[in-house]
Amino acid sequence: MTSTPASLICGRHRLDLSFPRVMGILNVTPDSFSDGGRHVALEDALRHAERMLAEGAAIIDVGGESTRPGADIVSPQQELDRVAPVVEALVRELDSLVSVDTSCPEVMRESAALGAGMINDVRSLEREGALAAAIGTGLPVCLMHRQGEPRDMQQAPRYDVPIEEAVADYLAERVAACEAGGLRRGRLLVDPGFGFGKTVEHNLRLLNRLERLATLELPLLVGMSRKSMIGKVLERPVEERLSGGLALTALAVERGARILRVHDVAHSVDAVNMTWAVLKEGC
Repeated sequence: MTSTPASLICGRHRLDLSFPRVMGILNVTPDSFSDGGRHVALEDALRHAERMLAEGAAIIDVGGESTRPGADIVSPQQELDRVAPVVEALVRELDSLVSVDTSCPEVMRESAALGAGMINDVRSLEREGALAAAIGTGLPVCLMHRQGEPRDMQQAPRYDVPIEEAVADYLAERVAACEAGGLRRGRLLVDPGFGFGKTVEHNLRLLNRLERLATLELPLLVGMSRKSMIGKVLERPVEERLSGGLALTALAVERGARILRVHDVAHSVDAVNMTWAVLKEGC
């Protein structure tokens, strides 16, 4: 398998990627598909992050805009009002490595100023001003594949080439565009974007051929936790998708994922560590 960087400098933190790490999801939105509204209050968000860190999360990913299918775009000020107090508290009180799930240049800049260590952009820095803002933060950035916007991405997704080729080609183009704009390749990660403009069949094929993305030689972040692909295959509601999600997590690790973005941290850490022990034939 093609090698990827062994670590990332994330602000004041160094993230060791010589083995797979778990990223805990902290949505501070009223309408996220799985946990919308649960962690809107600052104290609730802080305590949930504290639990995830205790369970083994290496990164807390804070999101202030729902990107579930059908979601509307929020204003920069709305998103900043949701995200900034949480980022500040996580850094100050827990010294956490915080990733901010945003496409908004203003949120990128303010979050970095508050101590965030990573930017996780589902729109791959395509919004006006996003690339310049990301460069200015000095932080690593995850670029994700998607087709369309959250409000319409699942209406009728289709591709003219195999899904793994479409994803690899798009991410390669975005990496090249970011490099041309002045963002060093050593600061980039990539995410295949499961569920973002993809049918169940697209998602299953993409996971089965995930090694195709290894040719990019960048750390691979994967998020499939509680997603509808699990629900549709297993006929399970969102609150009953843990077992299916753990199976997908193990497969993603086996196929090269270095960061697993999940809701259920403790179970996922066990799945990741057990899979890695098998792959390395040792503890």
